[in-house]
Amino acid sequence: MLTQTLTLGSLLLVSSLPGLASARKSSQFSNPILPGFHPDPSCTFISEEETFYCASSSFNAFPGIPIHASKDLTTWRLVGNVLNRESQLPELAVSVGGTSGIWAPTLRLRDGTWYLVTTMVHDKKAADDPTRWRNIIFTTQDIWNESSWSDAVHFDFEGYDTSPFWDDDGTSYMVGSHAYKVEPGNHLAKVNLTTGELQSNWTNLWAGTGGLAPEGPHLYRKDGYYYLMIAEGGTGLGHMETIARSRNLYGPYKPNPANPILTNANTTEYFQTIGHADLFQDARGKWWSVALSTRGGPAFKVYPMGRETVLTNATWDKGAWPVIHNPVRGVMTGWPLPESGQNLPGDGPLVDQGDDNLRFPHGCPLPPHFLHWRLPIKENYIVSPPDHSNYLGLKPSKLNLTGVDGNSAPGGQTFVGRRQVDTLFMYRVVVDYTPKEAQEEAGVALFLTQNHHVRLGLTLLAASNTSTNLTPHFRFTTEPYSSAAPPFSVPVPASLQNTRLTMEIKAVNESHFSFAAGRADGEELTVLAHAPGEIVSWGFTGTLVGVYATSNGGNGTETAYVSNWTYQGEGQIRSNSSSAIHS
Repeated sequence: MLTQTLTLGSLLLVSSLPGLASARKSSQFSNPILPGFHPDPSCTFISEEETFYCASSSFNAFPGIPIHASKDLTTWRLVGNVLNRESQLPELAVSVGGTSGIWAPTLRLRDGTWYLVTTMVHDKKAADDPTRWRNIIFTTQDIWNESSWSDAVHFDFEGYDTSPFWDDDGTSYMVGSHAYKVEPGNHLAKVNLTTGELQSNWTNLWAGTGGLAPEGPHLYRKDGYYYLMIAEGGTGLGHMETIARSRNLYGPYKPNPANPILTNANTTEYFQTIGHADLFQDARGKWWSVALSTRGGPAFKVYPMGRETVLTNATWDKGAWPVIHNPVRGVMTGWPLPESGQNLPGDGPLVDQGDDNLRFPHGCPLPPHFLHWRLPIKENYIVSPPDHSNYLGLKPSKLNLTGVDGNSAPGGQTFVGRRQVDTLFMYRVVVDYTPKEAQEEAGVALFLTQNHHVRLGLTLLAASNTSTNLTPHFRFTTEPYSSAAPPFSVPVPASLQNTRLTMEIKAVNESHFSFAAGRADGEELTVLAHAPGEIVSWGFTGTLVGVYATSNGGNGTETAYVSNWTYQGEGQIRSNSSSAIHS
């Protein structure tokens, strides 16, 4: 039976450390390894498959909890999404707030069963409201078959960031955080991972070193010690990883004198907010660590891709504390990488793969990396309708992308997108749409959350304040309002009316996006607006680019048709120098 591997042999220091470069040939790798909206990574290595697997948070996005696999730690394929059908977690439909939804999954394999433990958070509820936190377990015996993931099994814990642990005798435990209690800390209890039944009370093991929000705990058993590694300092610029250990599972836990063991806080590094880490080994027993990070430097103003997954190497000698390679940068030097990842199974896209003029043929599902915001209104998405072969039909939702108040969206929204995974990119679609009712609208959006996004749509508005005649307009909307990119509407030129349009979003540099439109049969697009990246630099998620359709609360029912979906990466910025662009 497959079991998560934990080799305990002594290891050499990383080859980039002084005096040891000649001990073993070093290797370079680039960060982030999972670019874009891939926060809170949890990774493990399965020796029998010689494969690494990583899970990420998804918040309100659906399908949710993506799993990626790699043979070489640099080439990552989407295995599937743990949360892939409405019946698994119907309450995702009623989450309120841009920071609600799925937080911090932990992925582990034990005796042939995969366990994905996470928290469904209703973040607009009071911190002391026990219904704010819904801790859940998903299981499968076949990680490559996403439909085999179970429905959610609930277990009682007033907190979040839960993670499973098995002791030497096979007893299963859960460790989780609560930063909002009178006595914050990381708590442990025996839990039946099949039924979710608690088999002991929760015990507070360790509250960290005094940093804000001690959370994200993972327990490891090694060399007669229990190691408890957590994140502290909040998920902003003060983020850091600390660790403590004990000879006894229930403590007391003694902190590492060298804490924090991983952080870029109080530096000028381009990669900031590093924390919420996990540790694992490769086939040679070499240790690695993943963590979340935000690109943009200590100014912390422009980071549209949000929290991404980064990699660094580590050592963990027998009886010693783990040592993680600091600082994390865009180009790292460390352990020789495992062999090439060309033998990955599955047919999912690579994490940094673009979309080349995608069409939507009859009978084919939407690509697995396409996302909705919360559960989709299924009937609002029609693949290759009879009168528009190879198009995706979008029926309008009553609500637009802002929803009711920027936080809630009862009844759902018509939106489908994909992650921005490149600093510089070009996204285009062909849109065939003729609005018939006032205010109905369809177009393209740069979407972070309901209260942080930018959209350019085609809509029907009065020709002037005194006119009752309705004419097609381009409408540009920013949420929240930005004086650097004020909302506007402008009549559509006659040459662009009653024809298919190409609509485009482009990252023209690391801090600004352009929005353009033009005839689908022409080459030139007209840039209609620019938006600063600060608008979509907020919260816990990362930007999506995609298409939407809405009646804006009116009576419109006209379907918008989109095709020729293209996303093309045009460069990554991995350092403070804007000229440091890598393809």
